[in-house]
Amino acid sequence: MRIVFSVLLPLAPAFLLAAPFLLAQAKNPFAGDAKMAKLGEYEFRANCAFCHGLGARGGGRGPDLTRTPKKHGDSDQEIFTVISNGVPGTAMPPNGATQQGVGMTEEELWQVITYIRSVEHKPVQMTGDSKRGRQLFFGNLACSTCHMFRGQGGRLGPDLTAAGTARSLDYLTDSIRDPSRRLSQGLGEAMKEFTEEYETVNVVTGDGIKLQGTLLNEDSFTIQFLDTREQVHSFDKSSLKSWEKSRKSLMPAYDEKTLPEKDLQDLLTFLVNRLQAPGGSQ
Repeated sequence: MRIVFSVLLPLAPAFLLAAPFLLAQAKNPFAGDAKMAKLGEYEFRANCAFCHGLGARGGGRGPDLTRTPKKHGDSDQEIFTVISNGVPGTAMPPNGATQQGVGMTEEELWQVITYIRSVEHKPVQMTGDSKRGRQLFFGNLACSTCHMFRGQGGRLGPDLTAAGTARSLDYLTDSIRDPSRRLSQGLGEAMKEFTEEYETVNVVTGDGIKLQGTLLNEDSFTIQFLDTREQVHSFDKSSLKSWEKSRKSLMPAYDEKTLPEKDLQDLLTFLVNRLQAPGGSQ
């Protein structure tokens, strides 16, 4: 309906031009209103926290909204449009398109935006060395063995290209120091930050071969996973000697002995600054 009206807008009669919900007004009518921000927090928890986490600090599915600038637009009107229409090609659905929440009115959308503005903070000034962090990522720490960054690296773990701008520093630090915690937290399967995407699979084939990897898909009769050499396997469960799924991450835990604080800060600074190699190549 919105697309149809946008096409016909120059020919539409005056009463249609004033119709609600067709276009967002340029200015948030509740900007700076603490009471509206509180109402927006309730709406956020009902409709947005499932993906973006409580406090809007990000979750496994949605980015940290307390940070600026935002990837898909930083003005109130742009945020209104993103919430209303979603972002094609991403996990962000249009307002009211999922079973999470019931769809928000225009007024409630502005309340949510007012809440988001109330929890925003200025970008953190990173203290590490981006160049050295990049060397650690692609070199000594071998993060790129499992993680992609700007099109280069492995597929076994999440793509980290946008992680530094979409996740809080606490989240990133926690994911490095104790990766299994992020994989296992959540009250139920639907609330876990990563449901099955990076769940660990251990398999013993009928020939006694042991394989380990991350789960790709599973049904009542078969299981598919990506092993540590990035080979895809598909097995009938009945043909296996044993198989099990685990929420213990394949990623090792980098404690302060393995990854000193200085190295951690350099790595985080690289992820936040998204440094390219000279000439724009990797």
